[in-house]
Amino acid sequence: MFCNISRAPGKAGSRLFTLPAARSFSYAPLRCSIGSRQVSMSNFEKNKFINYQRIQDNLEVVKKRLQRPLTYSEKILYGHLDDPVNQDIERGVSYLKLRPDRVACQDATAQMAILQFMSAGMPEVAVPTTVHCDHLIEAFSGGPEDLKRANVTNKEVYNFLSSACAKYNIGFWRPGSGIIHQILLENYAFPGGLLIGTDSHTPNAGGLGMASIGVGGADAVDVMADLPWELKCPKVIGVKLTGKMSGWTAPKDVILKVAGILTVKGGTGAIVEYFGPGVESLSCTGMGTICNMGAEIGATTSIFPFNSRMSQYLRATNRSDIASYAEQFAPVIAADENAPYDEVIEINLSTLEPHVNGPFTPDLATPISKFKDAVKEQKWPEELKVGLIGSCTNSSYEDMSRAASICQQALDKGIKTKSLFTITPGSEQVRATLERDGQLETMRKAGGVVLANACGPCIGQWKRTDVQKGEKNSIITSYNRNFTGRNDANPATHAFVTSPDLVTAMVFAGNMNFNPLTDTLKDANGNEFKFEAPSGAGLPSKGYDAGSNTYVAPQPENVTSVDIDPKSQRLQVLAPFNRWDGKDAKGLKILIKSKGKCTTDHISAAGPWLKYRGHLQNISNNYMIGAVNSENGEANKLKNQLTGEYDTVPNVAISYRDQGIRWVSIGEQNFGEGSSREHAALEPRYLGGAAIITKSFARIHETNLKKQGLLPLTFADGAAYDKITPFDTVDIVGLTSFQPGKPLTLVVHPADGSAEWSTPLNHTFNQDQIAWFKAGSALNHMADMHAK
Repeated sequence: MFCNISRAPGKAGSRLFTLPAARSFSYAPLRCSIGSRQVSMSNFEKNKFINYQRIQDNLEVVKKRLQRPLTYSEKILYGHLDDPVNQDIERGVSYLKLRPDRVACQDATAQMAILQFMSAGMPEVAVPTTVHCDHLIEAFSGGPEDLKRANVTNKEVYNFLSSACAKYNIGFWRPGSGIIHQILLENYAFPGGLLIGTDSHTPNAGGLGMASIGVGGADAVDVMADLPWELKCPKVIGVKLTGKMSGWTAPKDVILKVAGILTVKGGTGAIVEYFGPGVESLSCTGMGTICNMGAEIGATTSIFPFNSRMSQYLRATNRSDIASYAEQFAPVIAADENAPYDEVIEINLSTLEPHVNGPFTPDLATPISKFKDAVKEQKWPEELKVGLIGSCTNSSYEDMSRAASICQQALDKGIKTKSLFTITPGSEQVRATLERDGQLETMRKAGGVVLANACGPCIGQWKRTDVQKGEKNSIITSYNRNFTGRNDANPATHAFVTSPDLVTAMVFAGNMNFNPLTDTLKDANGNEFKFEAPSGAGLPSKGYDAGSNTYVAPQPENVTSVDIDPKSQRLQVLAPFNRWDGKDAKGLKILIKSKGKCTTDHISAAGPWLKYRGHLQNISNNYMIGAVNSENGEANKLKNQLTGEYDTVPNVAISYRDQGIRWVSIGEQNFGEGSSREHAALEPRYLGGAAIITKSFARIHETNLKKQGLLPLTFADGAAYDKITPFDTVDIVGLTSFQPGKPLTLVVHPADGSAEWSTPLNHTFNQDQIAWFKAGSALNHMADMHAK
């Protein structure tokens, strides 16, 4: 395995690491204005056009200003600047104001996003927007039964979303249509575009050369309301791919390897840009897989340069006009020769080994050749209880075809799965095509259960019955995320992530020690055999079967209002948060000092709580219930400093709030990594929080906290985390002169009566974000601007 890692010291964007731009195939030079041609963004929006002219015009301005070569991702971002003439542009420093081409929301986050948009008082969305019903379907019996039950259980929410979409000119994808990221890749993504989505795995569209970035709902509302979207100018990490992928190695192994190198926070504040001759050996959907899981390294997004495999995919999904238009435009956005990267990783695909990552974190990477030893050394449960393939990361036609080829080999040998085996098609189009071509039937015959076209177990929507909560067990998935309790709410479940190929092979062994590259199984007659490497076409030879029509076009003229029942337990109209009182924050309690990893799953759990994503009061009852209290090492058990009694985190927060006492929460590194869910920021604001103070933050969560009027602050001295106790009282001083780049001060009044002490707190607020804080939230600030 060849992997050369180069790290650039000093200023971001230095010329220390310059590489020839990858040229996958030749393009004819532009002979006329790119804007002289109108090409629709999608087949569902014939009157919304790709604006390549804006990108070209912006880049002419930016290149004259910067006087340096640009990477592919830089060209896309800077091509979408709101004001290219005056915008400060410095990697890792400037805040860019951008104009995305479109917005996408999944049904769990769309509820709060639309509720906020309704508060803004706009008649309809300003940019093309879609809502996708994929998160609220619980996996239990199988696809049809689970979908039917979801339509009944979530009727109120689906009716709200569909009526709001109709009124505000938003495209609506009904339950059963598929997972948001697969739908976007099939229908809306296009090379050179800029998309924001209210889901952390939105970068999936980077597999089609689109800069696609996960955000919170408040960011989406800005764009929907025709305001520029703000993003800290990302650094650029280059990943050079050489060689050619073959055998058991899959696209998933690229990102599993990268995750092991960069860790869950190594990509924070950066775009991961892939390039090099190895790119051509990857399918478009394979590139999507790699970009999708880039969210697990904290990257702003991941992206591949436009190439011939993307053209093939566009034509296969009935978008030939976009393919030819992108080919015409390709020279403009192709990475410049000697474009600088802040860091470069090189991976030789010819020698890349299949990997298994986990448990409990997606960056613990182990090559399959060493995984058996790791299982024994770490005493991980050896029996494989369940293998799960699909999810937004690995649910393409190619993924499923390769898995089916392994199942067919097993059937030919007369054996079936020893572990439970579930299959989640990524979309109705993929499901219908796999059904037509026989792969789903092959997997069913081998023992698999086909689930609904939805997120399902990947996000905790899994009614699991084969183990009891607290029972140690192992599962292996082709998903992207494997934090504690993520899939089944069982903290004792050891979840591992890998390619669909390895998952499928291992369910026939029923054991975590099985390596299909070297180990054998016994056929029905007791004879040993070894699986051959999987095979599967990147695109269906007979074209895609669209399946059932699950899209509903908006009809604003037919809907006059969106009703929400005041007694609803699932939907609640939002009330504005209070504005800053103009004073320093004093006498703050410490609600909880958490220790260890604290993801958005710990802060605002998913699973059964998804039903309350549109009801802030109810969902706030899950705030920090998964976080470990540093005082006692337990979750959701802390001392109420007013009563001296132990209670749940939400109950203690409510007690403080109702007594007029504000509080802070203390955390460690990369606080809030994982999902883009803004509920992890809305909840502490609703419960009376003033600030979240940590060693460091994950990008999306930090922004979400700012949007809701909270103060995400970091210890300038990490030792202060160890010194402060959960029972101290604190002041945050310096708010009356709050300025970008100027630290605040934390004054600590120890509970034991010892002398007070202070420590500086850093922040990343710019002037606009300080205005959000003073107004009480970004939404309040937006209302102020509209009122002027």
